[in-house]
Amino acid sequence: MTPYLPSLAGGLLIGLSAILYLVLTGRIAGISGILGRFVQGGSPLLNGAFVLGLVLGPVVFRSASGSWPQVTITAGLPLAILAGMLVGIGTRMGSGCTSGHGILGLARLSPRSIAAVVTFLAAGIVTVTLMRGSL
Repeated sequence: MTPYLPSLAGGLLIGLSAILYLVLTGRIAGISGILGRFVQGGSPLLNGAFVLGLVLGPVVFRSASGSWPQVTITAGLPLAILAGMLVGIGTRMGSGCTSGHGILGLARLSPRSIAAVVTFLAAGIVTVTLMRGSL
């Protein structure tokens, strides 16, 4: 198996699921919005199925490839928690996350999503540059 095949398959599945979610519900398939609605009890079956799919994704990958997906996290737990909290605040401020704005928002040429993705990318570049001490 080439190293690109799992990424290609994952991208195709993300795109397919986002399109199906949009067609079936009329809503953008952003992870933060779906998770937020699930936690608040909105459409528990649909949103729960989406969240369950996220959790079971690595299991399906392991079944197909025979190994777990490789994940490398070099940050410590406190920094990972802080980063997660900042992402949560950012998704609330931006009315969506990278998946919603980046996958469907850009495909719909939404000006708000274009601004959000540019902001996400710029913040990511600045963060990585500062964290690696490259300035």
